[in-house]
Amino acid sequence: MSLEIIVPEVSDGVTAGTVIAIMVAVDDHVEEDQTLLELETDKAVVAIPSPAAGVISAIKVAEGDNATVGSVIMLLETVTNTSENLAPADAEMAVESLAEPQTKELSTPLPEADPLPPAIADRVAESVDLTSVRRDNLVAPAAPSVRRIARDLGVDIYQVQGTGAGGRISEEDVRLFVRDTMQRLRGGDSAVVTAAEFRGLHAQRPLPDFSKWGEISRQPLSRIRELTADSMGYAWSTIPMVTQYDKVRVTEVEEFRRDFNYAATAASKLTMTAVLVKVCAAALSAFPQFNSSLDLASKELILKQYIHIGVAVDTPGGLLVPVIRDADQKGVESLALELNELATKTRERKISPVDMEGGTFTISNLGGIGGTSFTPIVYPPQVAILGVSRAETEPLWNGHEFTPEQMMTLSLTYDHRVIDGADGARFLRWICEAIENPLNLVMKG
Repeated sequence: MSLEIIVPEVSDGVTAGTVIAIMVAVDDHVEEDQTLLELETDKAVVAIPSPAAGVISAIKVAEGDNATVGSVIMLLETVTNTSENLAPADAEMAVESLAEPQTKELSTPLPEADPLPPAIADRVAESVDLTSVRRDNLVAPAAPSVRRIARDLGVDIYQVQGTGAGGRISEEDVRLFVRDTMQRLRGGDSAVVTAAEFRGLHAQRPLPDFSKWGEISRQPLSRIRELTADSMGYAWSTIPMVTQYDKVRVTEVEEFRRDFNYAATAASKLTMTAVLVKVCAAALSAFPQFNSSLDLASKELILKQYIHIGVAVDTPGGLLVPVIRDADQKGVESLALELNELATKTRERKISPVDMEGGTFTISNLGGIGGTSFTPIVYPPQVAILGVSRAETEPLWNGHEFTPEQMMTLSLTYDHRVIDGADGARFLRWICEAIENPLNLVMKG
């Protein structure tokens, strides 16, 4: 029996994804729940399993294709043992008939195809654009009529993301692009943004032809990089951000981590990020406006009664942010175990979309790479993010003399529409004091 394999609904709000790896070929035997392909969605890489055992009879997608939820990606011939229901003679005849080569020829040749009428030929030429104006080696997949409409409306066709097969751009895609761009310029509701919009490119002017000065090559953006460009471009252009810096003494914390990790397993290693997750969770309880989202349409501040902290993880495919839920209700050791497990799953691209949803605050720790400080960008709809840089030994005056101390720079970026500068300074100083003297966690909580 032939079974259509479709793209399942992997998470709320996810309507499509990019096929990044196909694990099987036509005529391959597969088992139930065996991974058939990997789909990169807006939130994570998802493995699509086989719903039953059988033989792959057709593959409807290729690597790099966009696959929408509910679309057919493969055909599966399910395994049924029909020979058990046949009489011995019938079964033998069935085997023989399958072994016979099909050598019969058609008794009558196929007629030659008539040429297309001029009117139909014109419509075919209109729908398939073979003379598109190129940008370097890139061709915008749009018909001449769509290209004309884009020119009339002043739209760079290369900034419009098509919703048709193979990313083909329709007239509706162009008009939606114009409408949503104008709504955003007027400060309209972001809920009307469509899948055809790639907001990260809105502010980019047309590029010159770089090939005039030397050899170039083009590398398609991964889905993660495309979504990162979209989200960061949107955040930078819509959120008035301020970054507050402070330094914290971490000498005692680093000594404790070193002693703890001597006896810890790889899975239970205590990192500075795990300590910061606990401290930030307590700080968010003390400063609830940092655990909120701004609803401009309703003129309200949404205060969340839960604390889910996202932790940025560097992966070969780009930056992903898994979320630790209810961080305020867990101890540091439990947070370390969960954080190490999530980081491993993220780097191995086994993270699920659910593991990356619902964050209320984010921590980005670049201390393991280097740098003295940096300015993180708020991840909407959150209102704040903490950046962490590498700890360095510095001389610190203790009132009598200079002593060597491990000092770490923290960078707090916040949405200035929600958080004032004084509150930002108090929040960051609270975190620093809690790290330097952990008793502050219970004294000020």
